[in-house]
Amino acid sequence: MSKYRILVTGGAGMIGSTLVKRLVTCGHDVVVVDNLWRGKLDYLKDEDDRDAIDLGNSFFDADLRIPGVIDKLLDGIDYVYHLADIVAGIGYVFKNQGSLFRDNFLINSNVLDAVRRHPVKGFIYAGTACSFPAHLQSGVAARPLREDDQYPAHPESAYGWSKLMGEYEALLMEKESGIPVSVLVLHNVYGAPSDFSPITGQVIPSLVRKAVRWRDEPFDVWGSGNQGRAFVHVDDATDALELALQRGLGKGPIQIGPDVCTSIREIAETIVGISGNPIEIRYDLSKPEGDRGRCADFSRARDILGWAPRVELESGLSSLYRWIERRIGKGS
Repeated sequence: MSKYRILVTGGAGMIGSTLVKRLVTCGHDVVVVDNLWRGKLDYLKDEDDRDAIDLGNSFFDADLRIPGVIDKLLDGIDYVYHLADIVAGIGYVFKNQGSLFRDNFLINSNVLDAVRRHPVKGFIYAGTACSFPAHLQSGVAARPLREDDQYPAHPESAYGWSKLMGEYEALLMEKESGIPVSVLVLHNVYGAPSDFSPITGQVIPSLVRKAVRWRDEPFDVWGSGNQGRAFVHVDDATDALELALQRGLGKGPIQIGPDVCTSIREIAETIVGISGNPIEIRYDLSKPEGDRGRCADFSRARDILGWAPRVELESGLSSLYRWIERRIGKGS
């Protein structure tokens, strides 16, 4: 396989750092941009605690909301993976919709503008299932979503709108500049490393944190627990991102996620089972639930990329539990 020079925005986050390590293992020269709002430099270390990239020369702390901030980094770049965005748990998302939309709109538009002016061989954009219309995400029994369901557009959250606008602009860039684009519409990605903080952590790592700290923190589940998501392990998402560079450019949006919707109740009960502790699960109906439920018809991913999810949910949850347990034990 050819070796490339690749820029990854958001490369110190959960998905980004996993992708960076995969690309480095494949022999590519990788440049990382991240403002470390949720990402951490520690995530860019391998299992032997070695830096995956040269942090002094290949990592750049940059605010992508500022126009032109990455122009100088695009010289000699073959491909760009654009993963950077502002996202967190549902509480943060719904309390900060205006600023979140504006920040993500600026991040996406500035990165795309820079790529237009410094053309590359290909551009891979990480979209989100949150961009699908709210009325199609009606519960765990809702039919699997298809890519052409995105329009007419009506996402529930500003986050979903912001990511859909980024997807739209990326496809405009492809049409007008000839730079081939791959849009991966990611469902709910989980796994290690991840943010499990009370303020910005998302549902699975937050529930794992509560299970690890069950003597000191109540195991409260937001909402009824009947809401569901199509959870995809970070290793599976990284497989898709790698395949997108090889086979997905110029093929339009492709969903990445399973065709099964798992309720948050089932997630909570599984995590409690993994813990082995007599934890009382409490459901807080005063908290938001977000979309009621969604999953993916991933036939385009299978047909175009040769992708299908491979990590079983309980195995992925067990691995994440051990990772968070170790970090809490170390006081991280």
